[in-house]
Amino acid sequence: MNGFRRLVLAALIPAAAISLGLSGALAQTPSPAPAASPSSTSPAPSASPAPAASASPAPAATPSPAASASPAPAASPSPAASASPNPQAPPPAVAATPAPVQTADPFGLETTLEPKKVVMVKGTANWDSAFDTLVDAFKALNTLLDKQGIKHAGNSMIVYTSTDDTGFTFLAEIPVEQDPKNLPKDMSIGKSPEGKALKFVHRGSYDNMDNTYEAITNHLDDKRLEAKDTFIEEYLTDPLKTAEDKLVINVFVPLK
Repeated sequence: MNGFRRLVLAALIPAAAISLGLSGALAQTPSPAPAASPSSTSPAPSASPAPAASASPAPAATPSPAASASPAPAASPSPAASASPNPQAPPPAVAATPAPVQTADPFGLETTLEPKKVVMVKGTANWDSAFDTLVDAFKALNTLLDKQGIKHAGNSMIVYTSTDDTGFTFLAEIPVEQDPKNLPKDMSIGKSPEGKALKFVHRGSYDNMDNTYEAITNHLDDKRLEAKDTFIEEYLTDPLKTAEDKLVINVFVPLK
């Protein structure tokens, strides 16, 4: 873990007018018929005069009704586009809840490590075969726990105790709740690291861990933070069952 490169993180209605027609017809004034002129009397042949004929007046003409004596009915108002209010438009459909956006993994998150009881084995590895050596250490621990029926109480961890250009020394640790018996000489019971630390996440193969550690080193330099002489890797995916390029590893950097 000497060559480093910064990690690229995977990481918005108009109213209608009303017309009212009112027609009034005038009544026709009756014109009276002229009175008949009285007939002239002629002398009776007899010596005594005949009585004069009385003139009877002509009957008065009855007035003829107008074309329409009653007013025309008022026109009913034409309703607007809609006399009654439009039914309320249905509310817009509720948009489906979007799937939550996956955010980038935390980078340099401050955290506090709590100590756990672990069964551990010491080891030494060269950089060229580092991952194979770590896997062999986990296999030895799992074989011991499986024989005694002891289950894991947490994720497997690697604690780097020293490094140089050729390789490193480490402790492979598995959290447990009960103490295994008949431990080999290179195994022991202890506690995992504790205290303040920064958390980083690595995804991918172990060979690409250099890139993650370069980003970690740059982050510490930018923040002017001083780390202890150790690094802790917590394997969220089982290194014995997960393809190497699918590993997910939390890297903890204890601070001084």
